[in-house]
Order: sequence, then C-alpha cells, then structure tokens
Amino acid sequence: MTSPISLTLLPVTHDLGGFSVRRVLPQKARAMVGPFIFVDEFGPAQLDIWRDLGVRPHPHIGLATVTYLFTGAIDHRDSLGTFQTIHPGEVNLMTAGRGIVHSERSPADEMAGGAKLFGMQTWLALPDGQEDADPAFENIGCADLPTIDGGGASAKVIMGSLWGKTAPTTCHSPTIYADIVLRPGGSIPIDSEADERAVMLVEGDAALDGLPLEPYLLYLIAPGAKPKLDSIGGGRAMLLGGAAFGSERHIWWNFVGSSNARIREAAERWNAGAFPKVPGDELEFIPIPEVPLTRGRT
Repeated sequence: MTSPISLTLLPVTHDLGGFSVRRVLPQKARAMVGPFIFVDEFGPAQLDIWRDLGVRPHPHIGLATVTYLFTGAIDHRDSLGTFQTIHPGEVNLMTAGRGIVHSERSPADEMAGGAKLFGMQTWLALPDGQEDADPAFENIGCADLPTIDGGGASAKVIMGSLWGKTAPTTCHSPTIYADIVLRPGGSIPIDSEADERAVMLVEGDAALDGLPLEPYLLYLIAPGAKPKLDSIGGGRAMLLGGAAFGSERHIWWNFVGSSNARIREAAERWNAGAFPKVPGDELEFIPIPEVPLTRGRT
C-alpha cells in the first residue's frame, strides 16, 4: 500500500518564557507548501496574570499574515490604523505588500485572568506582480466562514475551496486552509486537488489512512493521494496548502521577497525609520536582528 505521506517535518520549538512556539516552515527539507512560507503553532498556554504577549511593532513586506486562534484573544494594531481584537474561529488576514507595520498584544481583560494562547500564525508569500501591492487588512468572523459537518467531523474552511465550500477570505494565489475537528470515531476525506497539501495535528489523536500522526509535526500529503483523516478518541488538525509556487522566494527576519535586493531595501527602510508608525503603539519597536542576510529559501 502506498503511503499517503510524502514527507514529515519536525518543528523547532522555542520557549518564550511561559509558552512554546513550534515552527515547521521554513526549513532545509522544505521551504514552502503552496504559498505557505512560514508556519508557527503556539500554545496551549496561560500566561501569568497581567503578563502581555507583547509583540512590539515590527515590519513586513512581500507576504500576507494569517492569524487563527483556538483559544484566547489578541489585539492587533497596524500602520493602516486598524485595531482589531481577534477571537477563536475568526481570521485575521494582513497583506503587507510593499510594507506594513503591526503589533500583537494581549487584551486587558485577558491579562487580568492570565492571557490564554493557543493558535496558528502563518505567512503566505505574495506571488509575482503582487509583492508591491497596497497593504491591506481584513477580519473574517466565524459566521462568515463555511463549515462542513458529517461523518463525525466538522471542518471550517478558512481560505480557498474545500469540500464544496468556499471561504470569503482573500487569496492572492490558489490557497487552501481549514480547521478540522474530529469527534471520537470521526473521519473526513482529504480530497482536495491542490498541488501541495499538508496536515498538522494540534489536539487529541488522528491518523491518515491508518498512519498515526504526532502532534505539531507537519505531514505533507503525497501528490494525487486522497487519504482519509480519522480519529479514535477525537482530535483537531489543520489542513493547509495550495498551488506550487513557480518562482523563487527569499525569507529573512520578517521579510519575504523574490530577491535579496528587495529584502535589503526593506531592512534599510526599517533602520532609517522610514516605515509608517502604528497608531496607538508608537513608543516601541523591534530592531533589526544582528544576523547577516544570506541567500533565501524557495
């Protein structure tokens, strides 16, 4: 029997003093899955009372960030003047284009009881012709994201088209992204025909065609395979992917680009204070890391 899994990627885990962030993309074995060039899973965790997540203002170019929470809440502010508290099951899509600055902090009411953190942040590389697009932001509420229910499983379509349903979330290139919840004994087919697909188990147990999945690893599904995702005791998994990227992308710090020259120019702009400020969060910022810019990954 042919395995439905073509590659398994182990995360690199960082302890950020009370909660863990697990990064599975990019890495040497695989830099992208469809447009996904960066994949972080964080939590589950509860911070100390009055401790703030405290991600200070920082810049992005050449990508779109997607923030999706299972529990907790995050206050998003950006240089467009956006203020948005994101809650579980909603989607925050921030398109950086030629440049945007944002911060992510814990809401005051969350900090009062110890802020909870459990969710995903992913970056999507912008395709050729859209790297210098106008920056933009959108929040898609739970009620506007289609959900499929049956076979002991429910799946929320976050981006793209899956199981006959299409999310309203903007896609800059063909993208699929879904939150799958399996009840005990439940199953769902992974029948998308996207070029590249991957699954991450984030809670409980699950298997692809009987092959057990380990939490927080990213399992790339073999091209053309249409495996069944099922669970014995119940679980939750994220499905992501899309069309294979046809051109090279470099990634360094918070920047993605089709050339290192784009990234160097953005780094120089940030050092010179030439990016716009975040209204309501102007007093702090994250400086450029002292890490040399080398050839990016594709």
